[in-house]
Amino acid sequence: MATELVRMNEVGLAGSNAGTDSLEQVVRELAASDTPVLLRAEPGAGKRTTAVRIHQLSARRNQTLARVDCATLTPEALQSGAASLFSGGTVLLEEVGNLSAEAQAKLLEILPRIDASRHGGARLIFTTTRDLEAEVLAGRFREDLYYRINGIALSLPPLRQRREEIPRLTELFLQRFAREMHRPVPQLSEETQRWLQEYGWPGNVRELEGAMKTMVVQGEGGNGADKLPPGRKLRPVLGERLSLKEASRAASREAERELILQVLNRTRWNRRRAAQELQISYKALLYKLKQIGCEEYGAS
Repeated sequence: MATELVRMNEVGLAGSNAGTDSLEQVVRELAASDTPVLLRAEPGAGKRTTAVRIHQLSARRNQTLARVDCATLTPEALQSGAASLFSGGTVLLEEVGNLSAEAQAKLLEILPRIDASRHGGARLIFTTTRDLEAEVLAGRFREDLYYRINGIALSLPPLRQRREEIPRLTELFLQRFAREMHRPVPQLSEETQRWLQEYGWPGNVRELEGAMKTMVVQGEGGNGADKLPPGRKLRPVLGERLSLKEASRAASREAERELILQVLNRTRWNRRRAAQELQISYKALLYKLKQIGCEEYGAS
């Protein structure tokens, strides 16, 4: 993986062949600059985690990190709140591709007033799961705004393509949830650590985060994988005795879960479209997402 900024301001991450410190090195380089950053990845791949890390390593670490959901950002809110929102610190504008046409125009109007390097303005980080170039070509996203926010683009591979990061992320999430819940940090057995490395993580970093929260809440007993929700069990752990019927049911649940998450990723987590593709009702899909611990992902 290249750790320098490449042509077209694109930072590419090669995935599983990259060294453990590659992404961290790129993040450190980005943290040292005030240039706007566009983080691109599929849902749950760690865009927010990466943005937080950039902020924590920057000179603005002691200032605020403001998160904004672009799907709910109106032109009126931008107009009235611009002075305070963009006055300093870091502003994370999540899913910038969800901005309405009117909000895009207003943001484009406001951006020239924000000079992070000279006037103490905010450092801007944008995230997207959409292909913004395709959105521009389709007329759904302004070309002038795209070039304005695309100071440096960092494409994050899904977690399954950067497994070397799993131990670091696991420790980060365990420490965080243990601190928030005033609980001891679980000590993971070698078998559990091996399980974490082997699992496919179709829900990406967000799924790993949820799994580690479960670990902290319930504590690790035995191999630890038995503390995860049924949908997160990749396979029976070594030494566990299961009947053929139980094994068949577990395999069926896992296959169903993998299919649901594949379709959701393909539809960019549009749950209504996913339900149509899966030929089930929207309500049934919501129920299944709840069963596998993914009900908070995506939007209808």
